[in-house]
Amino acid sequence: MSLKTISSFSMKLNNTRSLLNTSPITTLSPFTSSNIPLTKSLKLNTISPKSHLLVPNKSFTCRSQDVRSESDFVVKVQELNVYEINERDRGSPAYLRLSQKTENSLGDLVPFSNKIYSGCLQKRVGITAGICILIQNKVENKGDRYEAIFSFYFGDYGHISVQGSYLTYEDTYLAVTGGSGIFEGVYGQVKLYQLIFPFKLFYKFYLKGIKDLPQELIGNKHVEPSPSVEPSPDAKACEPHATISGFTD
Repeated sequence: MSLKTISSFSMKLNNTRSLLNTSPITTLSPFTSSNIPLTKSLKLNTISPKSHLLVPNKSFTCRSQDVRSESDFVVKVQELNVYEINERDRGSPAYLRLSQKTENSLGDLVPFSNKIYSGCLQKRVGITAGICILIQNKVENKGDRYEAIFSFYFGDYGHISVQGSYLTYEDTYLAVTGGSGIFEGVYGQVKLYQLIFPFKLFYKFYLKGIKDLPQELIGNKHVEPSPSVEPSPDAKACEPHATISGFTD
């Protein structure tokens, strides 16, 4: 009786071991998102005990779509030289003491409009028009600091608008904020040279974002800035050959 029991137990134990060695192992494979429904993304795979989870190695290359040469980043800069001259015939400038103080003070306004000539001083090209807001009286510099907002009008060609610091005692740079006509979309900066405040100034524009300027505006080589410069008599008299097309007066 005991022998049969031992034999029976031994057979059951062997059968159990056999089942453990041969029964497949059911595992849940990882899934990735796809366009198919989630219920179909899950699959049951049967692997043997000797197998192990193999994850395929996939490599990829990320290629930039913005492939440009250095020349694509070069922005053309065009120079335009202009003289602004106050000939004391336009009632400019006007000084509005909004601060109500005897000395120049914050908030005082200075509207102005002057004539402008080509850099070579051979042609009348238009006018300036704008306003300066006094920011600070600089006693140590014997002058004032203004915030200036004004435009240069070039007749039928359009206009250029600028804004920035206007110092009565030294040269400054202002931002070119836009324009019209051939100057539509323009940007850049302009250097203001104080020759004789507020009667004689020279401007050198560095313009970007526009087509080539007409030769009529560029003119010949500009006259070097100096307090003694004067426009030609014909340009002053606005003779037809000494003005640009439809110049602004």
